[in-house]
Amino acid sequence: MPSHRAVVGVAVLAALAGAAASLFFEPTVAYRLAGTALGQRVLDASLKARAPAPPAGVAVAEPGATVPPMTLRDVAGTAVEVPRAWAGRPTLVNLWATWCAPCLKEMPDLQAFSTAQGPNGVQVVGIALDDAPAVQAFLRQHGITYPVLVDAPGPADAGVRLGNPAGVLPYSVLVSADGRLLETRIGPFADTAEIARWVAAGGL
Repeated sequence: MPSHRAVVGVAVLAALAGAAASLFFEPTVAYRLAGTALGQRVLDASLKARAPAPPAGVAVAEPGATVPPMTLRDVAGTAVEVPRAWAGRPTLVNLWATWCAPCLKEMPDLQAFSTAQGPNGVQVVGIALDDAPAVQAFLRQHGITYPVLVDAPGPADAGVRLGNPAGVLPYSVLVSADGRLLETRIGPFADTAEIARWVAAGGL
């Protein structure tokens, strides 16, 4: 017969899974869970179970494996080969959009983290699933200086290829200097200290 502790543990996990599933209707619930490692695991499993399968032929990044190659464009329209463009430095990649309020709230912290890292630390790269003119205007207005790429949202966009088939924003991944996917994160960071802790947890 299962112990009381085991029963309670199962009940807690079931409750977390239910809360994770509510992300499709109540995003703030999921963002509260996002600050814990257990919450991240439950959210990730729940979202992937609900998400549609990627289109045939679309490679999706797997933890520990090399990020599948893709071609994106920067805000000026120049083609950028990913992850080759990030080679030699670990990279925090943040998926966002100008219409996503939690995304915009965390961007000053991402900017501060990027500035503190300097030219030899972890580089921050944004990928906006949005319209390029809207992205350009936002970056100018808010003084975001780390590189930002642009992709059209859809079933095979950069977020899906980086392990986010449900299309939740914001979504971040940590990529090693040799192009391997180290960590993923659903939801916004609370502050720069949380960003630093997450990066350190990824082994950097």
